[in-house]
Amino acid sequence: MVGAGVFGRHHLRILSLSQNAQLAGVLDVDPGRASAAATEYKCPAFATLDELAGQADAAMVAVPTSTHSQVGCALLEHGLDVLVEKPIAADRASAERLVETAARRERILQVGHLEHYNPAVVALKKVVHLPLFFEIHRLSLPGPRSLDVDVVLDLMIHDLDIVLDLVGAMPEEIQAAGISVLSDKADIANVRLAFPGGCIANLTASRVSTERVRKLRLFQPHQYISLDYQKQEAAAFTVSEQKQIGFQMLPVTKDEPLRLEVESFLEAVRNRTRPLVSGAEGLRALDVALAILAKIEAHTELVTQRIQSLREQPSA
Repeated sequence: MVGAGVFGRHHLRILSLSQNAQLAGVLDVDPGRASAAATEYKCPAFATLDELAGQADAAMVAVPTSTHSQVGCALLEHGLDVLVEKPIAADRASAERLVETAARRERILQVGHLEHYNPAVVALKKVVHLPLFFEIHRLSLPGPRSLDVDVVLDLMIHDLDIVLDLVGAMPEEIQAAGISVLSDKADIANVRLAFPGGCIANLTASRVSTERVRKLRLFQPHQYISLDYQKQEAAAFTVSEQKQIGFQMLPVTKDEPLRLEVESFLEAVRNRTRPLVSGAEGLRALDVALAILAKIEAHTELVTQRIQSLREQPSA
């Protein structure tokens, strides 16, 4: 395990309990944090990537996004299979290096878009046939999140990944706006994606909210589906040809998405199969996220110019 921060500790907990892997050890840039994690999970603490790579067959990477490519490529070059947390990287060139290195070394590269493993999302995928409209909110309280990236790469990318998977196409038009509050990057963002065939997705993500919300609403012909990521629940409202409205809760077997994601990675490593969320899917989601950020930057410049012009106007 590379990274013993908040999320890395969750990976360590799950790995320590898994029947399908043996925890080889942990590495962190903070030796004290690595030592504490090693003591808690009864495994070695490594001092270098080379040392870790010599003792492991696969690795999970939960480090700052800016170092995903550097750490992931080094592990892949050592011959390890790698699960790297989302987003795959902070920029396209870094993401491409990860994908290229995994392909060249014939190693498995999985990206940690864990909502794919959310049992409610699994149930949703079984009934989606022609999505026409999405309304999605992912809101978080202020806290020690990944402030090295903006809210789009930090939070919204989860939902972008799910929408892209359900629609099966890339957006042909993007509108976006974002505001900085906690950091020098966008901390709240609103996005509208238009897809070929008429599907529209409205997404809002915030890390400066007063409540924690993880909800997706989807409309398709004669049906409305409401999904709560946190509760792992999904309800479907269906209108019959006789205009009768039916209601049903989709069958969901609740479980921890991260545990399911880790076990899926271990299965891919064991059987040498393509992971559910490979580097290609991670790159696809990153491409849309980066396009959104470009739109946010353009909107920010427009707002800045307007504010400046108002300040320069002579007072009455």
